[in-house]
Amino acid sequence: MLSRNDCLDLDARDPLAARRELFDLPAGVIYLDGNSLGALPRNVRPRLEAAVQDEWGRDLIKSWNTADWINLPSRVGDRIAQLIGAGAGEVIAADSTSVNLFKLAAGALKARPGRKVIVTEPGNFPTDLYILQGLRDLLGDVELRVVERAKLAAALDEDVALLLLTHVHYKTGAIHDMAALTARAHSVGALALWDLSHSAGALAVDLNGCGADLAVGCGYKYLNGGPGAPAFLFIAKHLQANFQTPLTGWMGHAAPFAFGDEYAPAPGVLRGLCGTPAVLGLTALEASLDAFDGVDMGQVRAKSMALGDLFLDLVLERCEGFGLGCSRDAASRGSQVALTHESGYAIMQALIARGVVGDFRAPDVLRFGFTPLYVRYVDVWDAVDILSDIMARGEWRQARYHEVSAVT
Repeated sequence: MLSRNDCLDLDARDPLAARRELFDLPAGVIYLDGNSLGALPRNVRPRLEAAVQDEWGRDLIKSWNTADWINLPSRVGDRIAQLIGAGAGEVIAADSTSVNLFKLAAGALKARPGRKVIVTEPGNFPTDLYILQGLRDLLGDVELRVVERAKLAAALDEDVALLLLTHVHYKTGAIHDMAALTARAHSVGALALWDLSHSAGALAVDLNGCGADLAVGCGYKYLNGGPGAPAFLFIAKHLQANFQTPLTGWMGHAAPFAFGDEYAPAPGVLRGLCGTPAVLGLTALEASLDAFDGVDMGQVRAKSMALGDLFLDLVLERCEGFGLGCSRDAASRGSQVALTHESGYAIMQALIARGVVGDFRAPDVLRFGFTPLYVRYVDVWDAVDILSDIMARGEWRQARYHEVSAVT
């Protein structure tokens, strides 16, 4: 088993080690919750100050042109596209993941007339299920077919308009085979929509290589765009010309500043826009993406798997009483691991009190995320060392309550 010095050696040889200096991490904290809210990149604060003081405060409305605020959704979207295997003009940054799911799922139904079935799985992230339930109830003639993971491929037939899945499961970290399931959906004439909220910025996603039709994702997890950061949506080029979203807002109009009464969709992915861009949120997200400049996503993925394996190896060696809530096969899970324990919530409180920040998911899951740009091997070793000490001392029995992330 690796020692702490071995972990320090791994950090010294890590090709991503210098990226940690790009983040403003609090002293004395081991942050293993970047899969819920990413850490603050150092360049975001001065960039926001400039946007507030100079662009908004001094230049006021001129900044829609002089600071190019108007093109922020496309500009940020093109940068995200590079991380998820999409092309220029296929991604825009806007709205929330939930809103984007509604737009794309409704558009997919419209694109497959005569088909009324949406296939998804139980235990998917709740907002995905809730949005689909709301869409079903709104339209009245849509069937939501909720199928266990092992039976998804068999559930796809010629009545299906859309397969909607989260690529990396929010709780277990289990990864779907995007290429295989997308191909299966296409074989029956259905479209595939992927939620990349726990994938973008952590895995080497290849939407176009997998033939994906549609995708969404959030900006505040591994992309480090800040709390409530704008989300993004992807519409593959081959769908764009005829794709219709139900939220036909003015920013998705072909000529928004003509102020005509009748809607005409903008060309390409821009038709996925709805309302006025959230300039400050998009500005923070754009700055946060600088941390990925020049990064090899293959190296990011390799490190995330190694960090997860190290954590699990150390826990199984040093800590008793925990079950596994994730796969031991690194290739089958995202950039997170999950432990189970009947007193998981209290144990997480004790960890947070000692400066190790993960999160808890009911009923018994302790979840730990590894953001390869700033989490070190020695952080993992120290986190498990603290966990081992908490369990040996029974310290979690007296843990004071601390806030645990309520966001995914």
